[in-house]
Amino acid sequence: METSALISLKNVSRYFSSAVSTPAIDNLSLDIYTGEILGIIGRSGAGKSTLMRCLNGLEQIDEGCIFFEGVNVSNLSETQWAPYRQRIGMIFQHFNLLSSQKVIDNIALPLKLAGVNKKQRYQRAFELIELVGLSGKEYHYPAELSGGQKQRVGIARSLAANPKVLLSDEATSALDPETTQSILELLADINNRLNLTIVLITHEMEVVRAIAHRVIVLNQGRIVEEGCVKDIFTSPQEDTTIAMLKLVTPQLPKELVQKLKPMGQEAVIEINIAGEIAQQPFLNLLENEVGLRARILHGGIDTVQGEIIGRLFLGLPSQDKVALEKTVRWLMERGRYCEVLGYV
Repeated sequence: METSALISLKNVSRYFSSAVSTPAIDNLSLDIYTGEILGIIGRSGAGKSTLMRCLNGLEQIDEGCIFFEGVNVSNLSETQWAPYRQRIGMIFQHFNLLSSQKVIDNIALPLKLAGVNKKQRYQRAFELIELVGLSGKEYHYPAELSGGQKQRVGIARSLAANPKVLLSDEATSALDPETTQSILELLADINNRLNLTIVLITHEMEVVRAIAHRVIVLNQGRIVEEGCVKDIFTSPQEDTTIAMLKLVTPQLPKELVQKLKPMGQEAVIEINIAGEIAQQPFLNLLENEVGLRARILHGGIDTVQGEIIGRLFLGLPSQDKVALEKTVRWLMERGRYCEVLGYV
């Protein structure tokens, strides 16, 4: 992945037309790098869709600047925006296919609108049909396709004009989990093969975890947290991020939460682990080095960006306060995050 910024936003603001004091995008600065998969996540109303429309020129910004390949494209006219928009591919939640057109014609449509001759645009369409795994479906109509196949057509169409960046607006939200996984694998493969920059606008942390290299978290039009996906999942700092992660990471069961007290016979500890320690029998190491035996109350292990991460809830004997404090320090030194939640 290259380190040059393909798109840069500098202090960008976009206000609701009915209330200037309420920005949809609020003084936002962001670099999007060539060849990366960037996840942009946030709750409904966080500003994700407005940011997407600003990126593809469908909505003009009120303050700041947007640079595309080093050129200031802020507030260009429709005519001036046209050549830049051709470098931006879009895929949508509901596919936006023409029901009266066959697969090959849906894919070739951007080239037809650009004035490319029929032979060239069909040649390109056939290449893309093979790329997205739809060989044999060239002359089918959208009504004859599954949801996942329709989205593959949408992806192929977005690539027709050889864009520099692909904007994905909740592209998997209407799909079942198995189909979602296949579409995400396709996007990751396209990113790898073509070194294509992909921006994922989503409210699903699962999507970000699956294929993104980097993630930004939006809240009320501002970036409240950003970083590589592994760091965000193992060491979230902001309340918005923590709340969204609760939907996709192990949580202490309610029956245990209800039993937590300020004092008790057993300390309940939450720890996030990643990297080398996650691949070791670290509870055995803990017992050997500190002398306390921990038991796993709840948790889970996953893989993010090829690295094992885990979130565990441990029970530790709390009668010996010195030993417990030593154990907590040991865990803090080796974990990404560690906290004593209470006692039972």
